[in-house]
Amino acid sequence: MAGNSKNDKSFDLLVVGGGPGGYVAAIRGAQLGMKVACVEADKLGGVCLNIGCIPTKSLLTSALLVNQLDGAEAHGITVSDLSVDLGPAQERSRKVAGQMNKGVGFLLKKNKVTHIEGYGRLKGKGVVEVEDADGGKSELKADHIILATGSRPRSLPFMEVDGEKIWSSDHALFAKEAPKTLAIVGSGAIGMEFADIFEAYGSEVTIIEALDRVLPVEDRDVSAQMEKSYKRRGMTIHTGARLEEADTSGDGVTLTFKDAKGKKQTLQVDQVLSAVGRIPNTEDLGLDAAGVKTDEKSGFIQVDEWMCTNVDGVYAVGDCAGGALLAHKASHEGIACVEKIAGEAHGPVDYDNIPNCTYSHPEVASVGLTEEQAKEAGHDIQVGKFPFVGNGRAVAHGDSDGFIKVIRDKKYSEILGAHIIGPHATELIAEFVVGRHLESTVEEMEKAIHPHPTLSEAVAEAALAALGRPIHI
Repeated sequence: MAGNSKNDKSFDLLVVGGGPGGYVAAIRGAQLGMKVACVEADKLGGVCLNIGCIPTKSLLTSALLVNQLDGAEAHGITVSDLSVDLGPAQERSRKVAGQMNKGVGFLLKKNKVTHIEGYGRLKGKGVVEVEDADGGKSELKADHIILATGSRPRSLPFMEVDGEKIWSSDHALFAKEAPKTLAIVGSGAIGMEFADIFEAYGSEVTIIEALDRVLPVEDRDVSAQMEKSYKRRGMTIHTGARLEEADTSGDGVTLTFKDAKGKKQTLQVDQVLSAVGRIPNTEDLGLDAAGVKTDEKSGFIQVDEWMCTNVDGVYAVGDCAGGALLAHKASHEGIACVEKIAGEAHGPVDYDNIPNCTYSHPEVASVGLTEEQAKEAGHDIQVGKFPFVGNGRAVAHGDSDGFIKVIRDKKYSEILGAHIIGPHATELIAEFVVGRHLESTVEEMEKAIHPHPTLSEAVAEAALAALGRPIHI
């Protein structure tokens, strides 16, 4: 296949957005023999790589090291006059993000994908207008156009993000100092991860959540364990709390909210991190002019199972298309969409088997139904739970809080759901994802011999627990 030139104006496939949905779709298209261009106004890798998943995980790694130093004496290591500084950790996170950003550029070049810097918007059938940083405009043509423009943090009407006193996750990621006091509004994965980071670096953290538990999309047992763990670290958590006002007129921020009992409370903090969800980047994309339908309430682009919009030749993948706002989901949508375009489709994305991960300490990961959801769906279930305190590797590592929970359908012994809180949960969940993908029974998960001593043995033990016969508890 001949290499593409930036002077080319016509392509088989044009991808607008260079995040985990867009650049992966572009590479897969090139692998399938298409002439491909990827238009990106900012940095390749999108939010995930530059101001999301990757640098956040770098900071969480630093935070974990800080927490581990607290128990260093048990290993014969004495640390005197320990001090922590968020600045170097933040600088390290930027270097990690920069390295990965360069890697995406290399991958596009290796696969002969034309990278076009600029802002892309639809300009009629098969046409994308690209505006460069200087305001210059040019038009590109393509038989197929994939929109992969991502999402951004959402603000509450009475608590607008200003980047100074009210942060979004973007601002928190670039903080070089941990505030003395920090309130985090929202306890999803983003809120809980930043709570971990800032508490480790000395902030007094208060978490405010409108729903009745932290990590509200997770299994209730996991949420309860997570709240217990964070409170043990000294964090204050208010669930079932309704935020009413955020006053920034003073030195810091004064939050007014009603707690779960309906009592009015005020909280004075230096900074507030708003972690109340994200909204799609679908404005100024030429959607109206092209006739592409969006959800009137949310703004997400409407697509079918193959990521096709209502307009022939226009597709949308990743956050801008709604659903779970996860990088790995976006990448799979990009691949499924392009393979369908190329006539190489092997099946749409299995939305029932997408893992959720929270990279805090303890880590949390899950796939499939919660216990509550399984019961509501009418399944006759058996639940097994295996605590990490019964796992030799976890005990030896000094990190044995948490458990693995397996929800089994009694009729076929199907793995309806798996929920993990504890060491390396985000790695261990992949075993259940593969098991569910291959339609394995709970018995088959245990019959596969797991090496000893490893954390993975807890997967087999949790499977046995769901059968009512664990060995090590």
